[in-house]
Amino acid sequence: MHNQRITDPHQHHHQGMRTGRIPWKNNARWKLFQPWYASACERTKNHPSNPRGCHARGISRARTHAVREDQPPVPRNTEENTELDKNYHAKQVESKLYERWEKNGLFAPHNVGQTDQPPFVMCMPPPNVTGKLHMGHAMFVTLQDIMARYARMKGRPTLWLPGTDHAGIATQLVVEKMMAEQGIRRTDMKREEFVEKVWEWKRQYGGFITQQLRRMGASCDWSRERFTLDARLSEAVAEAFVRLDEKGLIYRGSYMVNWSPHLQTAVSDLEVEYRDEEGTLYFFNYPIVGSEESLQIATTRPETILGDTAIAVHPEDDRYRHLVGERAVVPMSDGRQIPIIADEYVDPEFGTGALKITPGHDPNDYALGKKFDLEIISIMNKDGTMNENAASYAGLTREECRSQLWKDMDKAGLAVRTEKHTNRVPRSQRGGEVIEPMVSEQWFVRMEELAKPALDAVHKGEVRIVPERFEKVYFNWLTGIKDWCISRQLWWGHRIPVWYVYSTAEMAETSIGTTHSGRPYVVARNEQEAFEKARRTHGDGVYLVQETDVLDTWFSSGLWPFSTLGWPDVDDPDFKAFYPTQMLETGHDILFFWVARMMMMGIELTGKAPFDTIFLHGLVRDEEGRKMSKSLGNVIDPLDVVDEYGADALRFSLATGTTPGQDINLSMSRVEANRNLSTKLWNAGKFVLSNVKGLSNEELSALVARKFDTSASLADLPLAERWIVSSLHMLVDHVSECNDRHDFGESGRALYDFFWGEFADWYIESSKSRLYGGDAEAAMVSRTVLVYCFHELLKLWHPFMPFVTEELWNAFPFEGESLMVDRWPESDLPRDGTSVAQYDVLKASVRSIRNARSEYNVEPRRKIPACVVIEDGSLCRELMKEHDVVASLSRVDPARLEFVHQPPEGADDGSWVQLVVGDGVEVFLPLAGLADPAKEMARLEKQAGKLDKELAACMGRLGSSSFLEKAPEAVVEKVKAEKQEVEEKLKAVSGRLALMKELLDKQMA
Repeated sequence: MHNQRITDPHQHHHQGMRTGRIPWKNNARWKLFQPWYASACERTKNHPSNPRGCHARGISRARTHAVREDQPPVPRNTEENTELDKNYHAKQVESKLYERWEKNGLFAPHNVGQTDQPPFVMCMPPPNVTGKLHMGHAMFVTLQDIMARYARMKGRPTLWLPGTDHAGIATQLVVEKMMAEQGIRRTDMKREEFVEKVWEWKRQYGGFITQQLRRMGASCDWSRERFTLDARLSEAVAEAFVRLDEKGLIYRGSYMVNWSPHLQTAVSDLEVEYRDEEGTLYFFNYPIVGSEESLQIATTRPETILGDTAIAVHPEDDRYRHLVGERAVVPMSDGRQIPIIADEYVDPEFGTGALKITPGHDPNDYALGKKFDLEIISIMNKDGTMNENAASYAGLTREECRSQLWKDMDKAGLAVRTEKHTNRVPRSQRGGEVIEPMVSEQWFVRMEELAKPALDAVHKGEVRIVPERFEKVYFNWLTGIKDWCISRQLWWGHRIPVWYVYSTAEMAETSIGTTHSGRPYVVARNEQEAFEKARRTHGDGVYLVQETDVLDTWFSSGLWPFSTLGWPDVDDPDFKAFYPTQMLETGHDILFFWVARMMMMGIELTGKAPFDTIFLHGLVRDEEGRKMSKSLGNVIDPLDVVDEYGADALRFSLATGTTPGQDINLSMSRVEANRNLSTKLWNAGKFVLSNVKGLSNEELSALVARKFDTSASLADLPLAERWIVSSLHMLVDHVSECNDRHDFGESGRALYDFFWGEFADWYIESSKSRLYGGDAEAAMVSRTVLVYCFHELLKLWHPFMPFVTEELWNAFPFEGESLMVDRWPESDLPRDGTSVAQYDVLKASVRSIRNARSEYNVEPRRKIPACVVIEDGSLCRELMKEHDVVASLSRVDPARLEFVHQPPEGADDGSWVQLVVGDGVEVFLPLAGLADPAKEMARLEKQAGKLDKELAACMGRLGSSSFLEKAPEAVVEKVKAEKQEVEEKLKAVSGRLALMKELLDKQMA
């Protein structure tokens, strides 16, 4: 073996140093690292790359933003942007804007130390460096970016810290697979060579996932990007291990672990997926020593019979009570005998009620073995083949041994029968292979002492979990937590900072390839410290061999909220300014993997919980609610969606498609609808912009600067403007409250309803009567309100849809560098509830007229007369001022639109259509103005004739005994329903005909 290095006492190498770089350009294996993921790389090559150096740190104090030193800031250049294209082109806009944001340092925290606002700090869950963007990434980027942009606009120094995880198992698998395609195995090279290969792969492809995150609009501070194997973060890992060891929380021992034969490493309980799979239950006989009797056993894994060390039965099972204390002979074992024991753990109803106990290869059996002090026999090698304890079956795979052993037992007369059985099969999340429970010597962390403070922090309300129902899940897991197996038998990762001590070079040399069981060791931050510790305890003449195992990836990830900010250097400016963080947003599926471990490690190592709030989102499923998987063919690639619909449309769909913690069913029709929302925003912006075109610079500046932050400024406006500004101020409060409690679904839906309904459909249409009415002063008022409302709406929309809103914002001469750092709208601004109620009456009146026009089939271009009767004098006067607005919105003839207190003359003689709008408000429409009775009668008679034929056809079929007897019941019911529908239509047409005849008679008279 050459994967360990002996350290001579005269040669002190710093931990993690490499002996030199391999000359890759001249190396035969260079071709292994030719571009892969070719198609995906092609898709991102035109988007901003070049992430900042991993160790760039510090806080911008002298400047508002930390502008990148390598490139000059990109100016807004509003003069070129005042003309908007006819259509919004997401592809062209998104890459351009993101590049400007990043180059100008707008993602870095600003106003640090210059504001009373508390900082908002959030660490991105580090995606695997091997990762490719999926909908889970898209979901967390969307929600976290909304949080970051909202906090930034609220004036809080905002740090969203990004990075990637070295992903020990996944990354090693990727590189090994690439090497295998070239006929090269990892074990053919030295450990240092392989690790350097993985680093080379990381340098070439490791930024791929971060470029994809940029496509989603992630406004994280790339100048602070971290990688879990960065030098500073590696130092933090060693520090954490040493501190935990000094408290007695680290130990080494032989215990049952989940073993991955393909990866040849232990894996976490949380990284094992149990799947229900069709299998076989094998029934066989266990001969009883000194008796003709045998004990029938059922098992799903006959190959493990060779490792049995007992048979267990329930103590109150009368069938086997007489056998307790006897011994049985293990089949195909050359006569090895095992005891028959009694324990309540056994289920008398399963199988035969007698259970074979294999402590070496089953976690429950292992616990029972410890209880009864049973022998533990391992019958498998690390690669999953049978070892020497399997005797003649040594060298066979598990599957081969199962088949051969059963055949041999059948020949020996020990096999009874088999039957189909559904098994819960443990499989590796990474490789998909069947996990083998195996006793192995590993490194562990004692969790009970770490778990208590993490439990207390949530119990006491110091840390809040959203949604609250996940607190129970968190409590249950931490309450019954087991010790954490932190060692992994890999080469890529943080090598465990343990050095085994030997007194001679020869002893150290012969130890290579062994587990160093029983050897003294030292735990240290680096080799130099290891030597100092070893010499103090064992004298000067010591030789050290470092542990070959690496730490579980989740160990370094558990330090993420503080190692990324400079810990263990508590004087680091970032650590002092930004720790503890405020928010941890992630999927509920890694509450155990990651969140709980960060809580435990953060409190233990820093004395503070690493965040105030844990926000958990659900899974993204397909339109039918199924989990996305390659086997179902329902995987949706976020980049495909972004390419077709734009990032804004996907973001808004994800943000508003669910509530906190709930899974979301993603529909492409919804994404398409939200692409249309971008178009609606774009068209609204064009409309507003077109109505300020031609104003002088002075006029435009005054218009843009106008605010409605006092009751007096609001009271000076006409009704429609008072209504929209008041409604906007109420919306600001509602959206802000929703955002503060992280209810982004409700926030987005309220914003959508207001923009599409109130602003676009009602106010923009209302404003046209003043904009184009010939009154310059009235037009300027509407322009001012349009710009004010649109500006505030862009701010509200920006966290959800950053690209289209930024592009629209740039088209106006708004003050500032970017919408991203524009101030969030103020809350509690004045609103006029009376005006809102009055305009609601106007809207209701317009709707009633529109409905009547539809009911009477009034031609769209035809303007009809109307009489609006309002009992309340004040309300009547206000609506009279909006005479032109009502006429325009309802297509009423302005010259024949009246607002009165009493119904018109003849209102009861049938010549008027009476519409009840509300209490004390009615609309009267003269029938003569709604339709031409003669033309309408002709149309209705033609329609009635067609309906008569349809009714006759239905009645003919239903009157046929042959049809009723032979047709399926569903068909008969369908025809009956059609008949009823036609009859109802005929009734309506007949009533309409009678009305038109009456109207025609009156005209003739």
